[in-house]
Amino acid sequence: MAPPPPGPSLRADARRNRELVLQAARSAFEEAGLGVPLGEIARRAGVGTGTVYRHFPSKEALFRATVADRVRLFTDAARELADAADPGTVFFRYLASVVRLSVRNKGLCDALEASAEGRFAPSPGIERDFREALSVLLVRAQRAGAVRKDVDTGDVLALLLGCLSMEQRQGLRQGGPGAAGRMTALVCDSLRPGRNVTKLPSNPVPGRNETGCAVCGGPVTAARTGRPARYCGAACRQKAHRTRTRHRARTAD
Repeated sequence: MAPPPPGPSLRADARRNRELVLQAARSAFEEAGLGVPLGEIARRAGVGTGTVYRHFPSKEALFRATVADRVRLFTDAARELADAADPGTVFFRYLASVVRLSVRNKGLCDALEASAEGRFAPSPGIERDFREALSVLLVRAQRAGAVRKDVDTGDVLALLLGCLSMEQRQGLRQGGPGAAGRMTALVCDSLRPGRNVTKLPSNPVPGRNETGCAVCGGPVTAARTGRPARYCGAACRQKAHRTRTRHRARTAD
């Protein structure tokens, strides 16, 4: 667990040294990831290794503190956009910004990858705040009709991690930064609603015998007998019927 931020009990010089260590660590981890030696961080900060250990008991604690700072920035940005106009545009621009600011930060990419594999556990409070802030942007975009309704926050986080990996591979394949945002644009398109997008397998709520409505993605109680229901109610059933009718008419023409 990362050490708490410095309080008033720390002397001015101790607070200054702690901030120097954090600044040096951000830069070093961004360039080299978790593999950077602690001595290199101390050298960049202009302090001794003992000074680093007085503020951070291990390199992992220091790494956790620098990652937490970046995630807090993402969370704060999402919260500031929670009431912005045009929620669909805001949502996609926010995702693109997170990828753009993270893809060159090797330390943050290492942390996200290790977290997905269970090898690195960020602070529960920081992770929870980020998920909640992202969820607000996602739900507003879905209500505005800009994002398909069958995805949830977990899906978006998984796509963000995959997008970072793809952007990095694209840059390596082209021997440089590559076409910035190309993979991000493709991933964002997969989140947009439309007739031609692949329907996701249903994701039942644990402990409940439900599936998702084929129109709105809402829960549909499974039938006790006979053919399983596909729609949550009459309105969605009629909407699906009208869509099929229009499709048949266009095909006939």
